[in-house]
Amino acid sequence: MLALATACSAGADGAVGATTGGAGASAQPRSGGTLRLAVEKEPECLDPHQSPTESARALSRPILDSLVHQDARGSIRPWLATGWKVSPDRLTYTFELRRGVTFTDGERFDAQAVADNLDHVVAPKTKSLLAGSLLAAYRSARAVGPSTVEVRLKRPDSGLLGALALPNLGIQSPRTLKGSPSALCAKIVGTGPFRSDTGFVPQKGIDYVRNTSYNSAPEGRRGQARLDRIEVKVVPDNAARLGALTSGQVDAVTALSPTSLSTVRSLPGFTLHSTPYPGINYSYWPNTANGPLSDVNVRRALRAGIDWGQIVKNVYFGVYQGAQGVLSASTPGYDGSLAPAYAHDPAGAARLLDQAGWTGRDAAGYRTKDGRRLTLRHMWSDGSVANLATQIQSAAKQLGIELVEENLDGGTFVKRLLDGDYELIDTSFSAPGPDVLRVLFGADNIPTPERGISNNMARYDNPEVEAGFRRALDAEDQAGQHRAYAEVQKRVTEDAAVLPVYSPLSTVTVRDGVREIGFNADGTPDLYGAWLAS
Repeated sequence: MLALATACSAGADGAVGATTGGAGASAQPRSGGTLRLAVEKEPECLDPHQSPTESARALSRPILDSLVHQDARGSIRPWLATGWKVSPDRLTYTFELRRGVTFTDGERFDAQAVADNLDHVVAPKTKSLLAGSLLAAYRSARAVGPSTVEVRLKRPDSGLLGALALPNLGIQSPRTLKGSPSALCAKIVGTGPFRSDTGFVPQKGIDYVRNTSYNSAPEGRRGQARLDRIEVKVVPDNAARLGALTSGQVDAVTALSPTSLSTVRSLPGFTLHSTPYPGINYSYWPNTANGPLSDVNVRRALRAGIDWGQIVKNVYFGVYQGAQGVLSASTPGYDGSLAPAYAHDPAGAARLLDQAGWTGRDAAGYRTKDGRRLTLRHMWSDGSVANLATQIQSAAKQLGIELVEENLDGGTFVKRLLDGDYELIDTSFSAPGPDVLRVLFGADNIPTPERGISNNMARYDNPEVEAGFRRALDAEDQAGQHRAYAEVQKRVTEDAAVLPVYSPLSTVTVRDGVREIGFNADGTPDLYGAWLAS
């Protein structure tokens, strides 16, 4: 899994989330203290210019500011850029920048620093797995004054400002960009509310110290962070994270399992903060290019024949909500009118399999065609999906489809992914807007040995969808962009190019005394405004 419901509301400083349990907040926030946080995953690389993972975004955000800020409602606001102009042909963006901002290594933030960062993202040696694709339309950047930078594009890109709001395009000290990619994987330097002097230590974590010179908060948000320090440790085991919280070893934990969330809700002295992740639901991705699932009728049958929503209820106790669309319902641009296409219809599924020619049955009850059993290999490398996978496997058997569960080591998993040697794979992908559709369904993002790891795991290549992406990029406003992406969602749904399972939930569970935990626009925890009442 690359990423990882409750009501969503505007929170402090524009963060979003819902809160359950715990004592009420005290009247006056205060500064000082150390927050001890346990997280479930560590990034293979801290540098979000290189890494596509949610953990890299989450752990780099306290250090890195961005040119623009996306608020809880999806609006783009000034941050390091105080304003911008777009040329009539939409190929040139001119940004005016804050003055008097410095990186925590003492280097000055200016127009050349922005140009250096954008060039670094697209440089071949960076080997960017996500940030580079966010700048696919990028041509060049140049400083036209100390606080004015001009960004030129090869083609219009309506998603540019949203991409610039992500940590993946966060602004790092140009001095550090001159070092090796491996050095940046351990330590990054920004202008943000915190700095990390030691960087990320594998199998341990990362410590942050408040940046007492911070003067570049996004528009509408306060100045310096309130916490003196944040100590983050990586604790992959769910039970160990829960135990660390309840025993007082840490003040907060992320990503507890649904079972643990149900448990902690009933315990006095703890508060659960949560928000649905925007972006792509946790889904099964069918290999649309090869094998039995290259037949759209087989994909549609698998979607209709399994009661995905009931399985989610069985496995996750109502903590997660079943998904009924390509995008999660919390994503700007989500088209809820397509939900009926995801209804449970076992009789319709049987007809679709008949139409696909899988009309025979073998001694075990599985469907066959030309003497061959309808077998689909589901490969995964995350043990947390085992229970869910078992129930989906059982439901598929009722359709006459054999799901072979393949729990692979990381190296084998990656090789099989690049070779397209699978029928099903699973993941979610959090993102604050519908542009994520290009990342997950764009033909240029199909993983291959030559291209490397990329995110179109359905290996989906549809000219009509590619045309929809171009219309979205050419859109002059958000309404036009959303119309284009609605057509993409419709086409992807018709093609059953993804099998949505549930909407992931971003959670932070804290002891009483921890206040104002929020969430960023991409669903990752926001600790900028957090403070300790006790």
